[in-house]
Amino acid sequence: MSNIEKKSAVVTGGTRGIGLAISLALLERGASVLICSRKEDDVARSVATLESRYGDKIHGIACDVSSHSDVQSLFRRANEIFGGVGILINNAGIGSHNNVEQTTTDEWAATIGTNLSGVFYCCREAIPLMRGRGGYIINVGSLAGKNPIPGMAAYCASKFGLLGFSEALMQEVRYDQIRVSCVMPGSVNTSFGRNSERDPATTWKLLPEDVATVVVNLLEMDSRALPSRVELRPSEPRK
Repeated sequence: MSNIEKKSAVVTGGTRGIGLAISLALLERGASVLICSRKEDDVARSVATLESRYGDKIHGIACDVSSHSDVQSLFRRANEIFGGVGILINNAGIGSHNNVEQTTTDEWAATIGTNLSGVFYCCREAIPLMRGRGGYIINVGSLAGKNPIPGMAAYCASKFGLLGFSEALMQEVRYDQIRVSCVMPGSVNTSFGRNSERDPATTWKLLPEDVATVVVNLLEMDSRALPSRVELRPSEPRK
């Protein structure tokens, strides 16, 4: 049996893009998955679509990860369904594309609240459900978490912070048989950020499935090995 089969997983931002690709990869390998998104309609639509193939292995709940109470409800639901959590994929995130002086305080708070505080809330709730049983937390970061980009200061701050948080958490829980990795993709062809949908013209970009493959490979590695940080880049980025 693989390290994924029969495991229970929570995937935040799991209704589209990278999160959906990861959810599908986990379901294909026999995991049971609880997805969440801020929009209840998106959750219902995604679950209805996936149920036809995966039956009772797919579940969903509306959750804004920037809300601690929403996250508490998410993990109460996960515990009710699964009796614990074996895998947590912190994927939910929002973009921010403004210079600092044009960034509103609400935009700053939303970016940090979703991309960084949301991960903290989810990890804080998941760890007690993993301790003593083992588990794997994978945080989806970005190459913007190590390479500053003008016009994206808020986003970079959230992803720089996420990398530091991930690597500190990794050292905190590694002796509890809980592994932590941060996957840092470069440009991915999704609707994230300014794009309303996947752009067929940008064939040089990574696909969500590429990130899902990395996540699966991490989960399938022998427990003696821990890649704490994985950088994933397009092979031939636009010049």
